[in-house]
Amino acid sequence: MCLLLLSVMGDRVTIKIPRELFESLERRIEGTGFTSVTEFITFVMRTIASAGTVTGHDRLTDDEVSAIRKRLERLGYL
Repeated sequence: MCLLLLSVMGDRVTIKIPRELFESLERRIEGTGFTSVTEFITFVMRTIASAGTVTGHDRLTDDEVSAIRKRLERLGYL
């Protein structure tokens, strides 16, 4: 199982993600103008946070949940 770990230092928080995800993001941001995975993740999180609150309309369908579970199983997380 994959856990999201946090540590707090001053005005910064460290979020630990699986190495495979980090390396995948590193490859994905090449040539995009993002200078680091941290910069990219911060951009994505700010974009999501600025979208407003999560409502009932934002819930995943049963098919989407099933697809996510299957993918996590194939990746070895479940």
